[in-house]
Order: sequence, then C-alpha cells, then structure tokens
Amino acid sequence: MALESASLLKAGLVLLLAAQVLPSVSVCNGGFYERMINDLCLAKFKFDMGGLDRGLWCSWPDTTEIYEGLTNCTFQVALRMECFWPNQIVDHFFMQIHRTYFHNCALTGRLLHDPPIGILAPFIAVPVLVTLLMTALVVWRSKRTQGVL
Repeated sequence: MALESASLLKAGLVLLLAAQVLPSVSVCNGGFYERMINDLCLAKFKFDMGGLDRGLWCSWPDTTEIYEGLTNCTFQVALRMECFWPNQIVDHFFMQIHRTYFHNCALTGRLLHDPPIGILAPFIAVPVLVTLLMTALVVWRSKRTQGVL
C-alpha cells in the first residue's frame, strides 16, 4: 500500500513538473505569430476591404469571402508556426478587426434604419384616428342618456 502511494506521488510530481515546463518550451512564439498575422493576413484583409465600398462593409454576402479568407489565414499561420488556434492573440486580433471595420453593423449584418414614410405613416395615423374616433363616440354617447338600456 505504501509502495503504491509513493509511486502515485512520484507520478503526480512528474505530471506537475511537466505541466510547468512544457508550456515554456512550446514552439509557438506569440510575438512573432502576432507580427505574422498582422503582416500577412491583415495586409490582405485591408487591401480587400479597401476595394469594397464602405457602404457594403456591413453586408454579410459581400464580406463573407474576405472574412473567411482572414480567418483561414490566421489558422494557416498558426498551423505553420505550431501555435494553438484559436488563441488569445487571434481573439484580440479579431476584436480589433471588428472595432475598425464592423463597429456600425447591426447583429443581423444590416444597418438599422426607419422604414419609408409611406409604410410608417399608416402605422402612426391609424391608431391616432381610432383613438380620436373612440373618444368622440364615448363623448357623444354620454350626452345621449335617452334610449340607453
């Protein structure tokens, strides 16, 4: 029993030591990875988005291919540099992309705006007119006490 617990203790210490040492000898260089995705992926993304009219930046059908290219680029660079993907660097990178290019976009991919006046006017006018008509009817009926019930 004591021999088993000693071997378990040794195995636990080896695993603890491995957990502390292995991340420090990882092949991925975060600073270099960040520079590479900025130089390779972001440069192409900026070029492609520059060729697209700013009014179409929030149109998902128009930007999906460019965005997928950016995502794939960050993945391929991570794969070649033996980095995990996604990672904190990629998360920060895409947050910056969204702050720069998609900050005015609605969640549905389209900018929200009021409908045309031809559609909006009936939705405003009809309830107002019904309210006025019902008020006039109540006042008129309250003045006529004869024949009520």
